Amino acid sequence: MSVGETPWQKWHPYVLLAGAVLFSFGRALQAPFHFDDHSLAVTPAVTSPSGWLEAFHPSQTRPLTYFTFWANYQLGGVNPAGYHAVNLALHMVSTFLVLLCLRRLIPPRAALIAAFLFAIHPTQTEAVVYVFARSSLLAACLTFAALHAWLHERQWVAAAWFAAALLAKEEVAAFPVFLALLHNATARARSEGVPIGAMLAMSLAAVGRVAWIAATTPGSGAGTQAGVSPVAYFLTQGYALLRYFQMLAVPVGFTVDPDIPVLADWRGALCWITVASMAYMALLFTGRLRAGFWFVAALILIAPTSSVFPAADLAADRRVYLPMIAFASIAGLLLERTQYTFMLIAGGVVLAMLSFARTDVWLSEPRLWEDAMQWAPEKSRPRVQLARVSPPAQALEYLLDAKRIAPDDLLVASELGKMFLERKRPSEALVEFGRAVAIEPRNPLSLNNRAVALSLLGMRDLAIADLQQALSIDACLLDARRNLRDLGQPTPMPPHCRVTDEQRRTCEDGG
Repeated sequence: MSVGETPWQKWHPYVLLAGAVLFSFGRALQAPFHFDDHSLAVTPAVTSPSGWLEAFHPSQTRPLTYFTFWANYQLGGVNPAGYHAVNLALHMVSTFLVLLCLRRLIPPRAALIAAFLFAIHPTQTEAVVYVFARSSLLAACLTFAALHAWLHERQWVAAAWFAAALLAKEEVAAFPVFLALLHNATARARSEGVPIGAMLAMSLAAVGRVAWIAATTPGSGAGTQAGVSPVAYFLTQGYALLRYFQMLAVPVGFTVDPDIPVLADWRGALCWITVASMAYMALLFTGRLRAGFWFVAALILIAPTSSVFPAADLAADRRVYLPMIAFASIAGLLLERTQYTFMLIAGGVVLAMLSFARTDVWLSEPRLWEDAMQWAPEKSRPRVQLARVSPPAQALEYLLDAKRIAPDDLLVASELGKMFLERKRPSEALVEFGRAVAIEPRNPLSLNNRAVALSLLGMRDLAIADLQQALSIDACLLDARRNLRDLGQPTPMPPHCRVTDEQRRTCEDGG
């Protein structure tokens, strides 16, 4: 606190920021689980009493995030409110750290404007309200802590914070490159090169490890299993970046499942030329640590998710969370000279209300996927998700519509097969599960599902053959071993499989 500064003057920005966060996203405490959130109730690293050890197993990605999920489960079971409370708290802490960091990098008024934008912009909604996005929240929060330590010349403390951030999620891997950019822009001490190099080595190790896990884990949806080549993914990311820029400048179009076309041709190249031109113009007309610097910083920070490492989801609103510190800084620098404070306040109120409204969409799972279907009318996944939370007759209608849109979609075929099984129509289920196997012959889940239909139709030998083939692909597939046991063919679970003792017993002797 400076001379003559009252406690209120020191703390009121943080009080106002906290109030803004609670107004914009506080209703998330009433939200249910969505999409991947439901897997938390059946993941051993979350539900097992020894899950805190399971979370740090070498094959577990994002161990620190799963440790927090384990703590949530131990304290409140599967009550979504506790998980949402942690996400909300992480966003609030991140907001405070953003303000503390930016005050040392840009003018005070610009830093305050940027912190409020970071706190309330609707593009933050998915990261805050979607429980499974905690990995992005936690990794960003720890990265901001690393930046705060770095700016106070505690480089090795910053390295420790960054190591923790990588354990939360590897998408912060470009942070050392940002520090190198900052180092060059501010002519800081040459000794900073060593800790930057150490952090870069950590990043490379983390990215390599995740790439290996993605390649060796069936159904990971990343790397070689993303369904898109690195070149096609990179070209498509130019379009995804322009979409992010649009949503930041004109905050509409948010959806949990955007319909992003694969642009592996001149159109993708044109998008990247546009992005590169924007970066060049920003650097050309602004000086050090001004808007141009922050635009390049944003591109660096988003690079791990929007460059060459493929993911099944070509874009996701939550990926903007960490780079938002840079985008918000650009806005703060552009708006700091505005004399009409009431206009800034009015703009902030509008953004907070938009975030409030966007959070409201997340309070109902059917409404969330109806919203996604409106923004992506020719995409099948929103219909599949709607089917999961709809009455049977309507669910079947959604799935048949999804089949019309995407006849070669493995997920659609699998969901239709499951629905026919639930309706005691195994012959129709067999057709759909057979279609799923035809789409992806070495998918162990599809083989297991087809075996269930075959068993119900009395074709025991064919069912056993499918289950044995599934286990030859994924020896740890719990459902396949249970189904073999039910067909009189119990087999011991391999020692390396990460299952509880009870699950192991149910596969081998029926529990």
